[in-house]
Amino acid sequence: MKKNIILTLLSLILMQTAVFADAIKFVQITDAHFKTNDEYRAEVLKQTVKAVNKEKGISFAVFTGDNIDSPKAEYLPEFIRIVNKLHVPYYIVIGNHDVFKNNGLSKTHYLEIVHDNNFLYRYNKPNYVFRKNGFVFIVVDGAKEIVPGSIGYYKKDTLDWLNKQLKRHKNDKVVIFQHFPLISDKNMPSHSVYQKEKYIELLDKHDNVISVIAGHLHTNSEIMRNGVYHITSPTLLSEKPVYKVINISTTRGFSPMVYAELKEVEIPKK
Repeated sequence: MKKNIILTLLSLILMQTAVFADAIKFVQITDAHFKTNDEYRAEVLKQTVKAVNKEKGISFAVFTGDNIDSPKAEYLPEFIRIVNKLHVPYYIVIGNHDVFKNNGLSKTHYLEIVHDNNFLYRYNKPNYVFRKNGFVFIVVDGAKEIVPGSIGYYKKDTLDWLNKQLKRHKNDKVVIFQHFPLISDKNMPSHSVYQKEKYIELLDKHDNVISVIAGHLHTNSEIMRNGVYHITSPTLLSEKPVYKVINISTTRGFSPMVYAELKEVEIPKK
């Protein structure tokens, strides 16, 4: 009888833990720098899609900017047609190589092309929010379309919008995707963020952000700051092409667990 009571109590504890636990697994692909008439880059992207499709338990993939090599509208449709073969939903962040309004590829037009080649893609603005598996994901745009450059610029209205989203989702677990990293172990003044202190101060006002995930620097960096896990990932076009698989799990009463793993993409020899 006593043994049965103990087993029942253990079962209740495990059930309660399960109720308050959330976990998600997704793929980050960054800085693909795709362009048409480049067989190698096309093959890298195609093999990456095939590799991601073999991953188990993936909820979605996110492309964190510099998806095309330069802001040429003709590059984007083929990129989208290739990534449309993913077996999971995908989300897009705009990078500094992706847009240049005077070249005919504004952010609005960029996202129109994405939608024209994938009618299921819902987002027509560079800043947006989506929810998966009990987590809230916020895409924050820091690219400049008028005078493009390698310096990220998170405008005041963008940070105001982010602040509102973090307040709105104050009881949720939040992950931020962006192209330009705020915190990295690679110091590159030419690829930094303009007045990033304002952005960092905003993050410090909220306790619901688990991680900020970015690309841009073509390097691998993972730094914990004030409870926020800042992840910067290498370019897909590394010497050995790579993408990153990220696992996040949370349990009430415990700190969130973030585990990131680089995966190499095998390119068949011709």
